[in-house]
Amino acid sequence: MPNWIVGCDVGGTFTDFCAKEISTGRSVVHKRPSTPVDPSQAILSGLRELTDLHGIAPADISRFAHGTTVATNALLQRKGARVAVVTTHGFRDLLEIGRQTRPLIYDLQADAPPALANRSLRFEIAERIGPQGQVITALTDAAIQDLVEEVRTVDGIEAIAVCLIFSYLNPAHEDRVAAALRTAFPGIFVTVSSEVQPEFREYERFSTTLINAFLQPEVTRYMDRLQAEVRTVAPAADFGIFQSSGGLMKVERAAQLPVRTALSGPAAGAVGASGAGALSGLGDIITLDIGGTSTDVCLIRDGKTALASTRDISGFRIRLPMVDIHTVGAGGGSIAQIGNDGLMKVGPESAGAVPGPACYGRGGTAPTVSDANVLLGRLPRELAGGGMTIDRERAVESIRPLAEQLGVSLERAALGIIGIVTANMTRAIRVVSIEKGYDPRRFALMPFGGAGGLHAADVAQALGMTRIIIPRAPGILCAEGLILADLQEDFVASYRAEISADLSAVQAELDALGARATEWFVTEAEGATDREMILSFDMRYLGQNYELSVEVWTGASAPVCPDASLLRETFLAEYSRSYGHADPDAPIEMVNIRLRATARLVQAENSNTPAEPDTAPFQQVDVWFSEQGAESTPMYHRAGLPAGTVITGPAIITQLDSTTVVPPGAKILVDAALNMIMELANA
Repeated sequence: MPNWIVGCDVGGTFTDFCAKEISTGRSVVHKRPSTPVDPSQAILSGLRELTDLHGIAPADISRFAHGTTVATNALLQRKGARVAVVTTHGFRDLLEIGRQTRPLIYDLQADAPPALANRSLRFEIAERIGPQGQVITALTDAAIQDLVEEVRTVDGIEAIAVCLIFSYLNPAHEDRVAAALRTAFPGIFVTVSSEVQPEFREYERFSTTLINAFLQPEVTRYMDRLQAEVRTVAPAADFGIFQSSGGLMKVERAAQLPVRTALSGPAAGAVGASGAGALSGLGDIITLDIGGTSTDVCLIRDGKTALASTRDISGFRIRLPMVDIHTVGAGGGSIAQIGNDGLMKVGPESAGAVPGPACYGRGGTAPTVSDANVLLGRLPRELAGGGMTIDRERAVESIRPLAEQLGVSLERAALGIIGIVTANMTRAIRVVSIEKGYDPRRFALMPFGGAGGLHAADVAQALGMTRIIIPRAPGILCAEGLILADLQEDFVASYRAEISADLSAVQAELDALGARATEWFVTEAEGATDREMILSFDMRYLGQNYELSVEVWTGASAPVCPDASLLRETFLAEYSRSYGHADPDAPIEMVNIRLRATARLVQAENSNTPAEPDTAPFQQVDVWFSEQGAESTPMYHRAGLPAGTVITGPAIITQLDSTTVVPPGAKILVDAALNMIMELANA
């Protein structure tokens, strides 16, 4: 009987694997370098290595969960389909008009990125649905036929996005247009806005639908190929793709809605962080996911990841439920250089996986954050469990020109690199905490990713945070989050109504959403052990232009609309927390109804059985923590540290997937969950 769950997260530098045995809770991890040209190569090779190294019978893998960067990279590099857009007559230029906001408010020369569909590929059709869903201009068969003939004159179209006005209220016209296009062009992908994002605000809906169409051919080919290849290794495994909103969906659904995977990997890390924090009794966490190219941060409150409904990626607007993650170009591979102003800058350019930092010995020569850590003695000689040997001389030589240009010592140049990248990470955390009304000092910082533990203490000290929690496998936490994830689907209905005594019409909308969720449980969540529905309303004061999403009900049965007094009370509390004030007498309205359906999948029990205890340091190294000079610092193997172990800094703690720096005066405690809790001395 299949007895293993495998999570695979593809990063810019490494592809990470975490596997857990359901019956015993035993977990194993694996890393291998990513293959950016074709991510599936590292996935297939790594999966085979994982099964061979740990004696896992491939037929015993019951679930394979994948966090993918294919959609993100295609969008960042604009390497998607040649896509056409069909829209209501008069709205051809809406995608370029957007919200009329400049990318950089003080730079009059910076332009917004061009639309993903050229103007010549945007077609208008005579039809019009009104703001109550009524038909103002009927859609005729002749108009549809003229559209088909117009599209036929253009060569090379791979996908079509159908975006008609007010289709979220009445999708009849969109459905007819889409059906005709699919019949006329059977080899072309057709994306419909009322299926992708049926909400008001035309620009956001059009943009999200266009992005989905732009991504669909490439992502579908990748998903189909990868699923077939994974089945050659794990023939009995159910294949799940991680969504940006924090749950799994089936691979067929991911191919249909690839825009939902735009933040797949980082969102998995937030889910893994929530699970790791729960094991140590910590629900209020700020994550610090540092990889080779970027740093992702997320705020978790009471064990729940913060969600956002709108996100810009490389200048393109996406409106879908997503884990609220803020990303900056600061990672182990971030390149340090002197700008035109004579000042040193770090990132966002990165050495990536190829050629990588100079210290990796793969041809890289530019000075990076990893090279600075090597020069300062903070990284051990071997990484990834011996899979990669660090070349200190190459790291030194990469930083030497920088130090000479600045007129400082090698160590001071390296400390400068670390200080700048720390400031970049600190600013990212301020965005998800201070700028949203949260005091970061009341949260624990959880570093993960390959470089998280190297910089956590510096970042925490800069923010005045007192506690750091380092999970058992920080470098693999995104892959571990994939194992913990449940099947998930989000349903939404745009419905504008003032919060009043009579909410019967709202309940009718809820009944329709509940029926859709029930159908999804039956058709998509077979074998789930438990189910849950979460109801949220997007609410605002009457007359406001933006709204807050407020959770109002949770349960397993048909959703029920709370009474008006409870809705008002819940909204006022959330508004006060977000903005510091609230008007208890002003009228309130809802604009969207959101229902999230979650199906709990079979999970393994947690097993905290440590390896043979070995609490003695295996090496003494000189480490630079400040400009005052190097300090003799013991290095420990984390695998040998049992629960109850206490270590006082300075110390370096190494493991297969990450390295943790413990500064002088800080103290580490290994708790019962085998997480390391670091208390900082200066907090």
